[in-house]
Amino acid sequence: MKVLITGSSGFIGFHLSKKLLSMGYEVIGFDDMNDYYETTLKEARLEKLKPYKRFTFYRADLVDRKKVESVFQENQIDIVVNLAAQAGVRYSLENPYVYIDSNIVGFINVLEMCRQHHVKQLIYASSSSVYGANTTLPFSVHDTVDHPLSLYAATKKANELMAHTYSSLYNLPTTGLRFFTVYGPWGRPDMALFKFTKNIIEGQPIDIFNNGKMMRDFTYVDDIVESISRLIDKPAEPNPNWSGENPDPGTSYAPYKVYNIGNSSPVYLMDFISAIEEKLGKVAVKNFMPMQEGDVPATYANVDDLFQEVGFKPKTSIKDGVDKFVDWYLEYYQIKL
Repeated sequence: MKVLITGSSGFIGFHLSKKLLSMGYEVIGFDDMNDYYETTLKEARLEKLKPYKRFTFYRADLVDRKKVESVFQENQIDIVVNLAAQAGVRYSLENPYVYIDSNIVGFINVLEMCRQHHVKQLIYASSSSVYGANTTLPFSVHDTVDHPLSLYAATKKANELMAHTYSSLYNLPTTGLRFFTVYGPWGRPDMALFKFTKNIIEGQPIDIFNNGKMMRDFTYVDDIVESISRLIDKPAEPNPNWSGENPDPGTSYAPYKVYNIGNSSPVYLMDFISAIEEKLGKVAVKNFMPMQEGDVPATYANVDDLFQEVGFKPKTSIKDGVDKFVDWYLEYYQIKL
């Protein structure tokens, strides 16, 4: 089976590529290696994948329609996992256009190629940010998500709508994955764990938004990847009980499905910071700040649908996950405490 992974040099894409290669899949990586964060980290991830014989890599942008077409024409692709996207809630306040290019234009290029080349299923990254102004916890895929708080969230909601359209019109099985605050080794430098670890080591202050009154469903990357790998051979199917009179947002009459992938155990931000401090043996210099625009005070995933489908749900504890990240960070940057 040939699996195309877009964003293969990204954080989750890298880990998923390794996992699927170890399972015997042939992986076609696709990444533009942009400079949203340090490209050296992306290059280092790519170097870890190159030794695999069943790994092929294309350096290109999903917005480049001709290049995307050529990748599909050159390869008999069975499954697509679309993880390429412009990430980051806060950056979407500064540079909205890049989100439209990457997350909307890039995604329609993927959908069209999946349709034209009769791909067996498309799995794509959505985000917990689509829950926006929702306050009922835990967040459920069966809740409506019509009030995004950032353009990033709006583009992810748009991806779900676009996917449903293709599932309905062309019978293309699509599965959307709403990730909840993913962390772990090889993670993104713009994420809290990376920033906190770096600044605590260097004795620099860390910015703590909403004065620390934040709660996140931190989800370890290996749990994310395990969930995706189990969904690879489970394409979305129509829900025979779906009704237009009382429409279920998480399923459809078409082969369309949405899952939450989260730890289902939200952690207070201050406890998360404490876990980093304990591992490093250093106390952070804390800079308490108000809530940022586009952010939400709490996330918490209901993963009942995921567990029912694949018999697995994320379970890595914050202590174990943070310890593994810090061990990787110290080794990667050759730091001795």
